[in-house]
Amino acid sequence: MTETQSRLYLRPLHPLYGILLAFPIALFSTGLASDIAYLKTAEMQWSNFASWAIAGALVFSAPIVAWAALGLVWHRRPRAMLYFGLIAVMWIAGLINAFQHSHDAWSSVGTLGLLLSILTTVLALVASWIAFSLGRSREIVR
Repeated sequence: MTETQSRLYLRPLHPLYGILLAFPIALFSTGLASDIAYLKTAEMQWSNFASWAIAGALVFSAPIVAWAALGLVWHRRPRAMLYFGLIAVMWIAGLINAFQHSHDAWSSVGTLGLLLSILTTVLALVASWIAFSLGRSREIVR
């Protein structure tokens, strides 16, 4: 006798996608930590470090945005639309943050730079949560 049962499963993603998604999380949060350190110490090297971390996050985020766009075209589900929107906003906010961090001294971080760093870090975390969250599957159990 067979019985239909709903089970939780991890959404299958390519391992390379998971590796690429780890970089923006690590680098945007490193940029945020460097911004906080700069605001506490006024040591300019922290701002430089944040700028490089943000630039690295943007480099590794570009293939993720392209991959999410392909996933949006391929799947056309609300979850894929939400994920692509979060990744796209994260990348655009990161680009604006990189431009903000290209200014000199205090104006590079300040309130806007810190807020953009917080925004990009939170968006990266939420997007990865959505990408690797649990979904529902129906399978037949014997």
